[in-house]
Amino acid sequence: MEEKKLVFITGFMGCGKTTQGKKLAKAMGYFFIDLDDYITNKYDKEITELFQEIGEEEFRKIETEALKECIQDNMKALIATGGGTPCFNDNLKVMSENGKVVYLKMEAEALYNRLFNAKNDRPLLNDKSNMEMLLYIENLLKNREAFYNQAHIITSGVTVDIEALKTQILTHQG
Repeated sequence: MEEKKLVFITGFMGCGKTTQGKKLAKAMGYFFIDLDDYITNKYDKEITELFQEIGEEEFRKIETEALKECIQDNMKALIATGGGTPCFNDNLKVMSENGKVVYLKMEAEALYNRLFNAKNDRPLLNDKSNMEMLLYIENLLKNREAFYNQAHIITSGVTVDIEALKTQILTHQG
């Protein structure tokens, strides 16, 4: 039986999980899955709508179920997770047991600058003033980094060298 070869891209919203994940999947010859898109297609609703209708706790259950479906259904894929995915329901453990976890690391201020114009599309940010948004990002990032930092590979989300990251993933042991 062929061994699963999965790669999970994690990191805070706006760090480039989808953009860099697509490039990396292409470079590796992997199928690309954006977990948020998978959930959106499955439920025929945007993530923002789901969040509003069922709340974060129920959304996190759906997200965990979707993650497990993607893992079960794929042998060779790169999965871009939602920003909170690794932080709930033992998802990080499940990802670590099924592939390599990569964290695209960025500082709060850089994330704020990237997210500033897209905050209406982000359910956790869309009701915040600019100052509240920066503080929120700083606090949430601080809480989530305990999970993110457990990734097999940590690299900067500011500039990603796709070839170097590909090599790192393919040669990473453990």
